Amino acid sequence: MGFSRDLSACGGFLVLLLTLPHLLANDYYISVLILGCLAAMTAVGLNLLIGFAGQISLGHAAFVGLGAYASGLLTTLAGWPVLPAIVCAVALTGAAAWLIGIPTLKLSGHYLAMATLGFGIIVSIVFNEAVDLTGGPSGFVGIPRLEIFGFAFDTDLSYYRLLAALLAVQMLVFQNVIRSRAGRALRAIHTAEAAARCMGVDVAGAKLFVFTLSAGAAGLSGALYAHYLEFVAPSSFGFLHSVQYIVMVVLGGMGNAWGAILGAFFLTALPEFLRAFEDVETVLYGGILILSMMFLPEGLAGGLAKLWGRVRAKRDAGEAGRG
Repeated sequence: MGFSRDLSACGGFLVLLLTLPHLLANDYYISVLILGCLAAMTAVGLNLLIGFAGQISLGHAAFVGLGAYASGLLTTLAGWPVLPAIVCAVALTGAAAWLIGIPTLKLSGHYLAMATLGFGIIVSIVFNEAVDLTGGPSGFVGIPRLEIFGFAFDTDLSYYRLLAALLAVQMLVFQNVIRSRAGRALRAIHTAEAAARCMGVDVAGAKLFVFTLSAGAAGLSGALYAHYLEFVAPSSFGFLHSVQYIVMVVLGGMGNAWGAILGAFFLTALPEFLRAFEDVETVLYGGILILSMMFLPEGLAGGLAKLWGRVRAKRDAGEAGRG
């Protein structure tokens, strides 16, 4: 029953995503939707780590960067086809997360946050200093567009449709992870780690699993980002971007599988709507975030759920009154 419900929800979500480009008056906004999908892929994985397992990461943008640079370097310098390069980039990102997670996930709270922050800073320094390999601060150019089995995704619309399908599949997979025994273990760790350990949960293994899975999602997002822009630079994977991913999760609703997607699309699209207020754009951006957190403590997803509940309650009351 749970899988059928998740499948229906993800199918409906995919239909919604595929419909959106036809509702836009300007093709430019398709590129915004593409960036929203890429951000959502990372945010959904990070939500699994923060919202369900209760583990903080301040260096998640580094995993996005590892995926982007790995796939870009493999396709340009090593001459790999794009699809194997992306698969290898995701595997390398996951392996890096696994190696980093073994020592760091023994920490908790702000100690874990500082450890992941340090990792992100180290990766950013390597991206900037390894000029011969990464291009340094100027970036790395010449990355080819995505091509799968002879079909080139050389238009924004075709690339967006691919990302929409991948995001829907990712949601289906992650929803099933959440409902699985591993997902129940993660929620137990979040609620009471000591109690979960007493109940026989492999706390260290569960933390390492979710950290690696979350990083793999970020690596996939980074690789697809690189093959979309055909260019990567260290400035796209710094500390502020890690914070932005966390804001997406918190604003959308921690512990809500769909909340991270809402937060990702909202924060990606918001600057586009504020461009008309260029003199006070930053002030409005910050004000909207503050008001959202004040009046929507459960995030956008929680607020929409409450609104829908009130609408249904009023409708049911009206039908009962007429009856």
